[in-house]
Amino acid sequence: QVQLVESGGGLVQAGGSLRLSCAASGLIFSSYSMGWFRQAPGKGREFLAASTWSGESTYYADSVKGRFTISRDNAKNTMYLQMNSLKPEDTAVYLCAASGSSRRLRDQYAYAYWGQGTQVTVSS
Repeated sequence: QVQLVESGGGLVQAGGSLRLSCAASGLIFSSYSMGWFRQAPGKGREFLAASTWSGESTYYADSVKGRFTISRDNAKNTMYLQMNSLKPEDTAVYLCAASGSSRRLRDQYAYAYWGQGTQVTVSS
């Protein structure tokens, strides 16, 4: 059974930083592309960042480029999202996802597995 478990969320002041983790089990992690999305109340799921299986190729949404960094440690079956210069509009539930493809990684429907999410709240 595939499990993706996010951690590292919390409450932070604007301008602060957080590091999210996504621990994967039940799949060959190094064979999957991984992505981060977020969902704010009343809004749709928003793509943030993605990494191909090796981490060699990464992709970012314009809204987080230069502030967020995606990385992965295949030896630990874990993916990370370093978030800097956080803004109140970054407040959302952050979800990680796994895709068996290296294409269309900005599209949530390319992902077969999802975590439950971790809440990030940025106060002004």
